[in-house]
Amino acid sequence: MEKKSVEIKEAVSLLKKKGRIRIKEGHGSILELIEVDSWVSESDDQDGIFLLFDIFQIRAIAEQFSDVSLDIIEFASKPTIYHTPVGKFLKTGPVKHGNVKFAVIKKDFWNKFLFTYSQPMILQYSETPEFDFETQEYFPLLSAGTKEMFLSSDGDVKILNG
Repeated sequence: MEKKSVEIKEAVSLLKKKGRIRIKEGHGSILELIEVDSWVSESDDQDGIFLLFDIFQIRAIAEQFSDVSLDIIEFASKPTIYHTPVGKFLKTGPVKHGNVKFAVIKKDFWNKFLFTYSQPMILQYSETPEFDFETQEYFPLLSAGTKEMFLSSDGDVKILNG
């Protein structure tokens, strides 16, 4: 158990130093995790996903949500990627057709990693085989049951996948 927390601290430290890191997760996929301020619109993936550890972080990337939308996110039982209109305070990051994608990650290891970093970060799937860290922990958004849905700030919901 101690090794995981040391790995998290090391990875977060490198992320803060370099602005981005690559982690090979349990399925063998390489995740590139990027600080919001280090995201480059010309070279990074417009399909990137903001990763959050708690629903209160949504206000950093989206408009204020209705209680209905917040309840949907809070009580989701499966990993879900949400699409929603971009917030006026978000200055940089992957925005496609006026929307951002985000996921609140609840799985232990990954939630602790995001909590330790304490800010929203951007995920893109790396095509490069090199990585900085490796973990046996599976990344939840890569599981077969991952859903996608659109949520508007006023409570409109549309299931996109799942």
